[in-house]
Amino acid sequence: MKQRHIAGTMLALSFFLFAAGCKKKPPVVPPPPTPVVKDQPKVEKGPAAVVSSFTAEPSTIVRGESSTLRWNVSNSTEVTIDNGIGVVAGSGSRQVFPSATTTYRMTAKGDGGDAVSAVTVTVTTPPPPPPPEPKATASLSDRITRDIQDVFFDYDKSEVREDGRATLQRNADALKSILSDFPSAVISLEGHCDERGSAEYNIGLGDRRAAGVKEFLTQMGVPADRLKTVSYGKEKPFCTDSNEDCWQKNRRAHFVGVQ
Repeated sequence: MKQRHIAGTMLALSFFLFAAGCKKKPPVVPPPPTPVVKDQPKVEKGPAAVVSSFTAEPSTIVRGESSTLRWNVSNSTEVTIDNGIGVVAGSGSRQVFPSATTTYRMTAKGDGGDAVSAVTVTVTTPPPPPPPEPKATASLSDRITRDIQDVFFDYDKSEVREDGRATLQRNADALKSILSDFPSAVISLEGHCDERGSAEYNIGLGDRRAAGVKEFLTQMGVPADRLKTVSYGKEKPFCTDSNEDCWQKNRRAHFVGVQ
């Protein structure tokens, strides 16, 4: 009985394995079809930008001067120049004042491509100004001779005449300048007379003439301590002829610089 049970179990197992091995396989799914790529419409590009010219006139300047940029560009959609200029028209000019050597770059954009050009403005340093010419150094004697005029008097008079006052006003300004340039100098005011009269009288007359001139100059602002008076009477005539023209030349107050 036991053997018959085992045989039945084996038979049932055989049927199960057979049924499992004969199970129908699922159908294979075919791959999807390859998509068809359509041709994209071709976009037509415009022409490339062309820089026909880009110049600087003049290309070399002295600092402080100007140069003019000139350009001509075609087929561009936008033109720019650097160094602070920015967007410009396709053709034109611009005055520039670079303080140092500068290269200006132009960029022209176009549908078909860009174009770049550059120009350099060379800036030179101006030469230094020539040194001032040294002042001519005139001596005290030269300054007195050049800038001071004698004052003349009427016969036997010590009062300063009208023409003498005008001369002394000019002398006062010149003397102040001379004494400023020669701080240790003193001006000697010499009183002179013609040949007529005694020597003693003319010494006194010459002294009054020199004193009158000093008083006038002092009132005009010339320092009194820089002026001294001396009378030569008729002892040092400027002219030795015995006539009125010569005598007039000798009736004078004469100026001498003393260091």
